[in-house]
Amino acid sequence: MGGDPTPQDVTRRLREGMARGVLSFPLTAFHDDGSLDPDGQRAHVAARLAAGPGALFPACGTGEFFSLDEEEYRQVVTIAVEEAAGRLPVVAGTGYGWAQAARFARIAEEAGADALLVLPHYLVDAPQEGLAAQLEQLAARTRLPIVAYQRGQVAYDATSLRRIARIPNVIGLKDGHSDLDRLQRLTFAAPEDFLFFNGAATAEIQARAYATVGVPAYSSAVHAFAPEIAGAFFGALRSGDHGTTEKLLRDFYVPFVELRDRAAGYAVSLVKAAARLRGERVGPVRAPLADPSPADLADLSALLTAGLDLVGASL
Repeated sequence: MGGDPTPQDVTRRLREGMARGVLSFPLTAFHDDGSLDPDGQRAHVAARLAAGPGALFPACGTGEFFSLDEEEYRQVVTIAVEEAAGRLPVVAGTGYGWAQAARFARIAEEAGADALLVLPHYLVDAPQEGLAAQLEQLAARTRLPIVAYQRGQVAYDATSLRRIARIPNVIGLKDGHSDLDRLQRLTFAAPEDFLFFNGAATAEIQARAYATVGVPAYSSAVHAFAPEIAGAFFGALRSGDHGTTEKLLRDFYVPFVELRDRAAGYAVSLVKAAARLRGERVGPVRAPLADPSPADLADLSALLTAGLDLVGASL
């Protein structure tokens, strides 16, 4: 994308994007037989971009990174870069151990991604020494700026945060733990230009709480199927429109979370089902995820219609 931007350049663009809109995590489109659907992927990404997000994060958790082989990953990231066309940052997911993460990182570099989001490693718990060393090993093998993601078995303490923040191309942290006491201490341990954003599942639910510890930016899975709702919430939150914020939380987001909590994996499969309900060609989830039950799908359809009504949009 026109040369090699510095970590500082990418940090600046991400910070500007975070102030402008939600961070969008597109789905990955599959055919009914489970194979990648590049045309469906391109249409889905184009629709996300048309809704004005602050940055695009392809092949991450919502995009079923864990289910993609390397060639599929290449196609997904390439499509995102081509569609974004330099208008906003593209941050590609990577993960597993550092050796495999470096392979995905090389592909992301070749595809033209601006940065990487490092998803939690596979299976094992690890000490703080190992968590920091994982990022050091990966950072030494890629020119791309890196955003770490703490969730599940990955949780940095202040000492480790200081250590990873000294790595020249580590520029930020996505938090999925929602431990605001711990997160506040991490923000104090980090350098001034270090990026933080709220990466909790259905992050809007906790967006106000995160903002109180200096982390107003957040990712939005809802943007993957209802950018009208995601955009209305973002605008209300940033403008201090408490009435709209409360109404959207009470009448859409809280019921959505309650529906999401009915079954494991619904944080992704419900999102994908909602996109299909809106006519997007994204296909089913891949195993080990499973699509929602008929009863849950009916409840999702009713909730989606109600949510769109709240913001004056239609199914």
